[in-house]
Amino acid sequence: MNLWRASAAMRRYLVTAVACGVVIAGATIAAAVLLAQIVAGVITDPSSWRLDRWAGPLALLAALWALRAVAHWWQGRLASTGATQVIAELAGRVLRTVTALPTRALATERDTAAALITRGLDGLRPFLTSYLPALFLAGLLTPAAALVIAVYDWRSALIVLVALPLIPIFMVLIGLLTKDRTEAALAAMTTLQSRLLDLVAGIPTLRALGRLDGATERIAELAAAHRRSTMATLRMAFLSALVLELLATLGVALVAVGVGLRLVFGEMTLVAGLTALLLAPEVFWPLRRVGVEFHAAQDGKTAAESAMRLLDSLPQQRKGTRTVNARGATILLDTPREEVRPGEVTVLTGPNGSGKTTALHTVLGLHPGRVLVDGILLEDLDLQAWWRQITWLPHRPVLVAGSVRDNLELFGPLDDLESACRAVGFDEVLATLPDGLETVIGRDGDGLSLGQRQRLGLARALGSPAPVVLLDEPTSHLDAAMEARVLAAVVARARAGDTVLVVGHRDPVVAIGDRVLHLGSLVDA
Repeated sequence: MNLWRASAAMRRYLVTAVACGVVIAGATIAAAVLLAQIVAGVITDPSSWRLDRWAGPLALLAALWALRAVAHWWQGRLASTGATQVIAELAGRVLRTVTALPTRALATERDTAAALITRGLDGLRPFLTSYLPALFLAGLLTPAAALVIAVYDWRSALIVLVALPLIPIFMVLIGLLTKDRTEAALAAMTTLQSRLLDLVAGIPTLRALGRLDGATERIAELAAAHRRSTMATLRMAFLSALVLELLATLGVALVAVGVGLRLVFGEMTLVAGLTALLLAPEVFWPLRRVGVEFHAAQDGKTAAESAMRLLDSLPQQRKGTRTVNARGATILLDTPREEVRPGEVTVLTGPNGSGKTTALHTVLGLHPGRVLVDGILLEDLDLQAWWRQITWLPHRPVLVAGSVRDNLELFGPLDDLESACRAVGFDEVLATLPDGLETVIGRDGDGLSLGQRQRLGLARALGSPAPVVLLDEPTSHLDAAMEARVLAAVVARARAGDTVLVVGHRDPVVAIGDRVLHLGSLVDA
């Protein structure tokens, strides 16, 4: 994984985790050597059983144990905090990168990104809090403990070196077996989540068509497939843990048998034998823990690799730095090769699928294309600064769960909220709502009719002080009288000096255009 390169939080966490691992390894080995000397001294010299003789070594031993406990606690705390920061940072990068894509590319990557952000990357937590600390400890404590054993008893060290490689060999074999299962589980989760989101969004339509049962059966099949994949991974995890525990137990047992026989025949000192016995489990324990935590970390590791592949495969968006004052600026569209001038209503019309909405997205910088604003290429502009000077009403107004006031001021306060509502007839809607502006609506405007949602979006767009006004089919859900009222408000914005670009094909909308652009041909009003 390239998490080291991709995440500053990951780099900070790894440095502190390695430091804690060094302290834990040093305290563990020093405590084992000291304990062996104390026990051997007490056994071989009965006259030394006085507590005052061993008060110093015992205090030092207690201090080493306390230091190890504190290092473990601190490492766990850092791991928890670091995991949260890394997950948030990586999820934020995926979200920012994907949402900056053009509309068509966003539709392609949306489901994968949603699965990674909402659930997939959460699997990184066991990887960061359990697996990586165990891996660092195995890289520090295991070789250090084996080296100290070799200093005291080379025969025990030889047994350890023969038995030790079996554990990583089996870990690699088990990892190869579980990799495909983990990737399949993540793919199943991504598909399941995508299907669920589509099902929830389409429940009203499916119910109206009487096809809700078929979709429910499909979701149940996907859930069953995901459950079978997860259970297969768990079975592999339990079996691999059993194999690793057996290998580690046999390795420690071989060391113990050899030490015991040589102590009986007087071929080694008690201090050396006890040191080898106390450190032998410490050689195998970190590797056993790595094996145990390996499977819990695979989901997160696979999700992180998928996130990095997604980030590496997506085109890097060029970030402009220039700014422009949009008030009074002329916008040149390369596709129709015509200008959108301030003080005029420019109507972009044409048959469905001719690219009218795409042209609006191009002006917004959401779709690739050549646009000049006051002679400056749009790709050279700071998009955040450009967007602050635009008010945009898409074909389907964006409404969030909350009060009506929250939705009207979703993109910032309006110049005159009451006047904006009155200009598009939304004041009549407010009069029918139980709590007026404080009435709570659901997601996508649940609780309002299509026409009421359209008027809410129009009030928000036309009440904005932004000098560039982009409207996509602004009167599609309005009756004739309300349409005329709204179009009069649109013309008034243009006469006030704003740049107004309207997408539409209805005759009343086309009629208000000072300039009408139709697939590259220009008709002057």
